[in-house]
Amino acid sequence: MIGNLKPLEILLIIAVIFLLFGAKKLPDMARSLGKSARILKSEAKAMKAESAAEDNAAAATVADQAPQQAAAPRTIKAAPGDVTGSRPVTEPNHTTQG
Repeated sequence: MIGNLKPLEILLIIAVIFLLFGAKKLPDMARSLGKSARILKSEAKAMKAESAAEDNAAAATVADQAPQQAAAPRTIKAAPGDVTGSRPVTEPNHTTQG
């Protein structure tokens, strides 16, 4: 779709965006969009790592395993060094009753 737009049309669209949102709000919106992208990327990476860990755990079939110590809760951060957006992650406990 962008390939069909002429340079004048692109400039007109940018001008309308500036008029609607104002020059003061655009940097804040871009910053917020960047934070959201970082959060999405870290969540996706955590999901891939968790999926790989589950696959490895399912593949290992050792009958006598020592009980593992409970790990500290993980925290996913919005940005490196940003502790205001961090939240604890609750992980499911896989316990079997037998």
